[in-house]
Amino acid sequence: MSGSNQELRKAGLKVTMPRVKILELLESSDVHHMSAEDVYKALLASGEDVGLATVYRVLTQFESAGMVERHNFEGGHSVFELSQGEHHDHMVCVDSGDVIEFFDAEIERRQREVVKAHGYELVDHNLVLYVRRLEDKPVD
Repeated sequence: MSGSNQELRKAGLKVTMPRVKILELLESSDVHHMSAEDVYKALLASGEDVGLATVYRVLTQFESAGMVERHNFEGGHSVFELSQGEHHDHMVCVDSGDVIEFFDAEIERRQREVVKAHGYELVDHNLVLYVRRLEDKPVD
């Protein structure tokens, strides 16, 4: 049994060809944040016959099963990324739309301190920084 089939069954989802194809695409893509339209276009480009409505439905099912996370970055549509189990934050370039993942222990520590100082317990959070590349900095 393939890894994708096992993952789908573990998430309580029936193994169907569209689900397998979409999961395999998300796992193999160099792009970690894809819209439903991006997934649809990539499937078409690889010769798969999966409709856009099916892509939306499958991504929503994956989200409900905890397999993907949906992000609604300002000024754009929803993008999906595979759930990795490790927390990270995002920077979104306002010019290119590029999404950069990062983790900073100091930022995480300060957020917990601020929450505690206000008498709360941190349950979850999502930090998104909207950025613009400085002209004198080279692209990595």
